[in-house]
Amino acid sequence: MNTIVARLKIQDGKEDEALQVLKKMVADVEANEPGALAYLCHRSIDNPSEIVFFELYADDDASKAHRGTPHMAEFAAALPALFDLSQTKIERLERVGGVVRDSAAT
Repeated sequence: MNTIVARLKIQDGKEDEALQVLKKMVADVEANEPGALAYLCHRSIDNPSEIVFFELYADDDASKAHRGTPHMAEFAAALPALFDLSQTKIERLERVGGVVRDSAAT
């Protein structure tokens, strides 16, 4: 499995537009990427301009396929206008253990 955590910071005044783009991205991944086992986008309660993605892919091929999708290209093109790219942080993680339950999606 391949796990990624990505943190983005929404630019001031761009919240509504950014949230629309984020929701579209999540929907596109759900509809088109069976290798994305989990693709969760969260907004920080303490700092609403901070977005955190938790992504779990079946393998490196699924992660690579994600990066090559048209919806990822569209999302990447929107990033500079909506997010402070100097604050972006992407981490690849090695799984030590854990559980994912079906009810976690709700």
